[in-house]
Amino acid sequence: MDTAALTFLALGLPFAAAAFAPVLTRLLGQYAAWLLALAPLAIFARFAAFVPEIANGEIVTGGYAWVPSFNVSFSWLIDGLSLTFVLLISGIGALIVLYSGGYLKGHPQQGRFFSFILMFMGSMQGLVVSDSFLMLFVFWELTSITSFLLIGFDHGREAARRAALQALVVTGGGGLLLLAGLLILWNVSGVTQFSLLLSFGSELKESPFYLAALLLVLGGAFTKSAQFPFHFWLPNAMEAPTPVSAYLHSATMVKAGVYLLMRLNPVLGGTPEWQVLLPLFGVTTLVAGAVLAVRQTELKLMLAYTTMSSLGLLVMLTGLGVPYAIEAAALYLVAHALFKGALFMVAGIIDHETGLRDITRLGGLRSAMPLTFAVALAAALSMGGLPPSFGFLAKEEIYAALAGSDRRSMVFVALTVLGNALMFAVAFAIALKPFLGPKAATLKPVHEAPLLLWLGPAILALKGISIALMSGLAHRLVTSPMASAIAGEPRTVAISLAPHFGVPLLLSGLTVLAGIAFYINLARLRAAVAAILADIGWGPNRGFDQFMRGLVGLAVAVTRRLQSGRFEVYMTATFVLVAVAMLAVPLRYGEFPRAPFFSSDVPLHELAIMAIAVAGLLAVVLATDRLTAIVSLGIQGFAVAVIFLLYGAPDLAFTQFMIETLSVVVLALVMTRLRLSPSDHRPLAQKLPDFAIALACGLGFGLFLLKVTGVPFDTTLTDFFNLYSKSIAHGANVVNVIIVDFRGTDTLGEIAVVMIAGLAILALVRLRAGSLKRGVPMEVAADEAHVEERV
Repeated sequence: MDTAALTFLALGLPFAAAAFAPVLTRLLGQYAAWLLALAPLAIFARFAAFVPEIANGEIVTGGYAWVPSFNVSFSWLIDGLSLTFVLLISGIGALIVLYSGGYLKGHPQQGRFFSFILMFMGSMQGLVVSDSFLMLFVFWELTSITSFLLIGFDHGREAARRAALQALVVTGGGGLLLLAGLLILWNVSGVTQFSLLLSFGSELKESPFYLAALLLVLGGAFTKSAQFPFHFWLPNAMEAPTPVSAYLHSATMVKAGVYLLMRLNPVLGGTPEWQVLLPLFGVTTLVAGAVLAVRQTELKLMLAYTTMSSLGLLVMLTGLGVPYAIEAAALYLVAHALFKGALFMVAGIIDHETGLRDITRLGGLRSAMPLTFAVALAAALSMGGLPPSFGFLAKEEIYAALAGSDRRSMVFVALTVLGNALMFAVAFAIALKPFLGPKAATLKPVHEAPLLLWLGPAILALKGISIALMSGLAHRLVTSPMASAIAGEPRTVAISLAPHFGVPLLLSGLTVLAGIAFYINLARLRAAVAAILADIGWGPNRGFDQFMRGLVGLAVAVTRRLQSGRFEVYMTATFVLVAVAMLAVPLRYGEFPRAPFFSSDVPLHELAIMAIAVAGLLAVVLATDRLTAIVSLGIQGFAVAVIFLLYGAPDLAFTQFMIETLSVVVLALVMTRLRLSPSDHRPLAQKLPDFAIALACGLGFGLFLLKVTGVPFDTTLTDFFNLYSKSIAHGANVVNVIIVDFRGTDTLGEIAVVMIAGLAILALVRLRAGSLKRGVPMEVAADEAHVEERV
């Protein structure tokens, strides 16, 4: 099998596994996790095979034509950036599947959960390898949909449903902004693939549409990666089960926006707008997330807000445009995925074994859970930026990028030190407070977690230390190719655990000292932040609820205004718009037909038939009762059918005869069965507007037909149908072939409309007949039918 086919199968493997997950879980229970984890492991192995050639500076592209006429393809781009993401998604994904087997052991919907998490895995994997704009957008929206299902997994709780809807609205709305931005990039560059877009950097930056494209792309990225003020959906998403928090909201989905910014950095980055907006929003999110994390006492919320803070740090580094910033972003992204995934799973273990997640109610777990304590401590070392962890290398590179003597650098250094110190305090609060001190009362007997629970966080925590010890190999195979892809030019990451005295190390030491001070005074700091937030009161989270209530209220008001419930109003509005469209447009552009409208050589018999049609029209208008008007209505239809017959269209004439006959019969039956008023009692003041609207519509259509028939006849369609009706559709009757084959879907729709109309008429007739038998008024019978339908 060739490389392209293997890659395509790898991209589809998670969706195939998701389809079988419920059945396997029903048969094997929690042990299905071991079998399902083979899918992401196989993906990891497939893409790991690309590591040597990507490390040598190569880029792998491939795919299949999707819509060739629009230059749309199902294509992939594998370079240092996308490969790193795929390895993180599949590698951590395999551990999350195993973890879910233990965490949700015995849950009646565990199979459904496996299916959702695997579908999300496939969506995220497709997103990061997409070379096609449309392919990226499709997978982008799929991640929003599948995360909605995962966040709302426990849909019996209102909080879970609200969090799922909030995430869907925010990220889905950002997805629409992204789509608009991608369309602008397509329009300016003329290409639909990222691998080709990389050569259009100067054209895009010089385009008058650059700022619009940038703002739209940032809207999509900021909402997905929870940048302030769009951050509120991320902590609320902690209503999801812990495996979801560990996977979506630390290592994968929330980094989709960061991935997009890194992918587009070579073509959109380097401008003043890029270097102002990204650092500004990034550093604001960094500090806001760290401060809000200190406010929390619930383990998952503390980690959620520090995730928000870390995402802000990544966005800031991506947009700074200074030496070492891109390298620092690459290092920190990998380090964050490892330590945050491990800490989220540790939080889940504590909750699973004690029934508690509040650090103020936990303590003394070290003796009963020594392995979990060791894993938490190792992950906290990396999050706190202490050696010998990969997080230490990332933090050193961050400070190497920020160190400078100008005012801008000093401001960013100060804010970054503050954010990192607060995250240091939170990391060790999670790693130490539940395990040290006197033993606290728990809701369950405490013991060490089973293998499926501690295996994943242990591997991630050890990986965060081992790759730091082998930093040279890690840089050559992973971080240097990743930094090169982000920068759009070769970059080399060289930071190691070897002693390197200088400003970065001094800033690291300052961060540690401040972090220890914050940790010691965590309770007082928490109270101070809580007091400040109480004074502020309003926040984006409450603003979202107000926005949704306002949106629903507006929708109700508009619906009540436009949907009055009166059929007469709907018909009047429809025909007024038709009249305006038929008369205003020709009037505006001078497209009315020129006089004389009629030819002088019209045969006498045709004039006679037209006169009959006019007589029928007058009979309808002047009829004194409804039944006479209905019967007279068929006169025009039969007259038109005779015209069809005279002009050599007997099949069309026959159809017209049938329609007119059925219309008259059906309308007459309905009127007599429903016992409507025999005549129209409306005053003249109500009839005149209807007359004017009908006259305007008729005049508009008449003038339109005269204009159309006045231009030379275009035989393109006629020639096409005459040429292909026999050879393609194998039919000698061209009209029948057009209706059945070339317009098959249209004909099917017409049949469906007629059938639905017939069923509606039958329901009305039966409803009237049933109400008369019971002696129930018509209005009451209709209400009863509506209630029965709802039940």
